[in-house]
Amino acid sequence: MAKRSVMQGNPTEVVVVAGIRTPMGKAGGAFNLLSAVDLGAMAVREVLARSPVRSDDVDQVIIGNVIQPSDAANISRVIALTAGIPRATPAHTVHRNCASGMQAVTDAAEKIQSGRADVVLAGGVESMTHAPLLFHDQFRAAMAKLPKAKSIQHKLAVFAEIARAPWKPRIALLEGLNDPTVNMGMGQTAELLAREFAISRREQDEFALQSHQRAAAAWDSGWYDDEVMRLFAPPSYASIHRDEGIRNQSMQALAKLKPVFDRPLGTVTAGNSSQITDGAAMLILASRAKAEAEGWPIMGYLHDWAYAGCDPERMGLGPVYATHKLLSKYNLSISDLTRMEINEAFAVQVLACLKAMDSESFASEKLGLSKPMGVPDMGQLNVNGGAVALGHPVGMSGARLILTMLRQLKKDADGGLGVATLCIGGGQGGAILVRSEPWKS
Repeated sequence: MAKRSVMQGNPTEVVVVAGIRTPMGKAGGAFNLLSAVDLGAMAVREVLARSPVRSDDVDQVIIGNVIQPSDAANISRVIALTAGIPRATPAHTVHRNCASGMQAVTDAAEKIQSGRADVVLAGGVESMTHAPLLFHDQFRAAMAKLPKAKSIQHKLAVFAEIARAPWKPRIALLEGLNDPTVNMGMGQTAELLAREFAISRREQDEFALQSHQRAAAAWDSGWYDDEVMRLFAPPSYASIHRDEGIRNQSMQALAKLKPVFDRPLGTVTAGNSSQITDGAAMLILASRAKAEAEGWPIMGYLHDWAYAGCDPERMGLGPVYATHKLLSKYNLSISDLTRMEINEAFAVQVLACLKAMDSESFASEKLGLSKPMGVPDMGQLNVNGGAVALGHPVGMSGARLILTMLRQLKKDADGGLGVATLCIGGGQGGAILVRSEPWKS
């Protein structure tokens, strides 16, 4: 790869000095009895224990989370205190749907670039298992009257009102995966991309199979051993290290699954979609000057990032818009990248991004380019599996992608540039440009 000079007067280089993630557990599975606070605090303790950074070195804590628990308002602060971060260290929570973990990291980088912090602990956490059930407003209003009822007659009247009210709970997780601006679920947006880009069920299943095979091979080779902490979850407290969702998959098994979002003629199934999972990922960021002065190891360098909006009905194409916005700023192309991670919200969503990247009409009509932006070689994309196999804890995934990308570049002999990107419900995309070595000026 031709080495380009892309460092254009950035006053402060931001580096990652440590990172760790939990294994990912299927919703209702291995981490059924662990809350998002539990998972986040375990990851924070672990990343501090494995790095030379002390808790009192941390200037701020920023954590992304989507399904924010009612019993842990500003979950970032609750996690920080639970994990032993000093009380004087401020913490706040960010939410950008599936990019919440990435948003936390880029917000942390901006704090360092602006000189407002030298060291920031940032990441993402999600317990999709504990997404709440919601009740109808009429039921809620009736229940609210109960504490105020004094007499037996009044209480009986309130009980009667409660009994008449709609009581069937709504599932917050399902409602959260629906875009109210276009009244489409995320799975329906995936089906739309399948039709518009003519992506077959077989292509999707083949991509899903590859994701499982790559993830299993990476685990079997020991590649994930240093990225993933061991976790001892109740009630058995047996050691959990491997991601729970990876299956010994086959095309035959995938072909048996029925469409979930567009029955009976759809192509998106539970087998070629990301898994609903729990997990946490944490990174410690610092200015390069601070890290070098302290002698801290450097995993990699965060150069720049971009967020872009797109049609909510085609939210899965967000990575194309965000990556274009990011790379064009430095006159870079996909061919300049050593590695790329596109979050696998759905197999079809990644495949649609690749087709859009390689499309002359898309380049001209949507990006204002004279030629396609190009596609990564499949040997450089999601090389150790993706969310179809590993899982997609929505608040965690953005941070997980950055951690995975940095480790890949660090282990590659040639190092180089990498982009981690993901689609965002509501019609957005996020992308971050990282490098294994200092920027050449």
